[in-house]
Amino acid sequence: MDKSIIDLHPGLVIGFAIVVIVMLLLDLGVFNKKAHEVSSKEATIWSIVWISLSMVFSGVVYWVFNQDAGGHALAIEKFTQFQAAYWIEKALSVDNLFVFILVFGFFKVPRHLHHKVLFWGIIGALIFRAIFIFAGVELIDLTYLPEMNVFGHPVKINVVMTLFGLFLVYAGIKSWGGGDDDDEQDYSESAGAKLIKSFWKVSDNYDGDKFFTIKNGIKMATPLLVVVAVIEFTDVLFAVDSIPAIFAISKDPFILYTSNIFAILGLRSLYFLLSNFIYMFSKLPYGLAVILSFIGVKMLISPWYHISSPVSLGIVGGILVLSVVISIMFPDKEDDGKEAV
Repeated sequence: MDKSIIDLHPGLVIGFAIVVIVMLLLDLGVFNKKAHEVSSKEATIWSIVWISLSMVFSGVVYWVFNQDAGGHALAIEKFTQFQAAYWIEKALSVDNLFVFILVFGFFKVPRHLHHKVLFWGIIGALIFRAIFIFAGVELIDLTYLPEMNVFGHPVKINVVMTLFGLFLVYAGIKSWGGGDDDDEQDYSESAGAKLIKSFWKVSDNYDGDKFFTIKNGIKMATPLLVVVAVIEFTDVLFAVDSIPAIFAISKDPFILYTSNIFAILGLRSLYFLLSNFIYMFSKLPYGLAVILSFIGVKMLISPWYHISSPVSLGIVGGILVLSVVISIMFPDKEDDGKEAV
């Protein structure tokens, strides 16, 4: 029996929503009520909090399935599905954070305003990821080809999963050691920036942490609103990689969404750690390229051979650890002594 948690315990959906809302309100309304520069210590504490909450929730996933649906074997499968989807999203999001650093640098956003931009970026991600994940699961269910005989074995091929697999292999190969072009990108001409400029005039200077200001009696958007829009559109583009990747792990929309959201909610604290210790991640893009290609291959061969979630989790975790270890052992020379953005 492979029931969704939604079928087993609908109350968990409400509980998950309450936890997320309460944590966001505490984060913005209590701990970060006033805009300030986030220190490495504060970022570390929040990173531990978010990762701990994620691990506790994965334990709840195991408990629910172990108690009510199929016993230990299925519980382990669901637990590792959550873990694999969580760490894949977390890893791929780091690549996104490299771009956030460039965006903040391009627009010369004061460091004490970074947290507010990332907060609203994450609110947008909560909405868009729900749309992508739940729509994606429905689309996948509708695109299975009739069962066919291939080399004497009956197989069912899914058109969307096959296309996702090909795309991820391509994305992995294309992104190997890539990203240098982002350094020269004009983010003021990106889709997010153009959208804001199509509705409002944009002031030349920031006005504290305000998104709008009054200049000569005219209401204008500040550059801070432009940055938020650029961050939102950037996240949507990166979701094109990360969302197909987690479909290779599970088709349970609740597990996919909760693991995705827990990973995203910890991005702000991870961003501040990354910006201060960027040398520890210099080789990570190569690891992410390998992960994307591996997941793409997993999708392509799934009609013939299933790579289990525990094995996928082990491979993804091993690649991430190896990437960070190599980054620390062989840091890029140009990163040595470089000031954080």
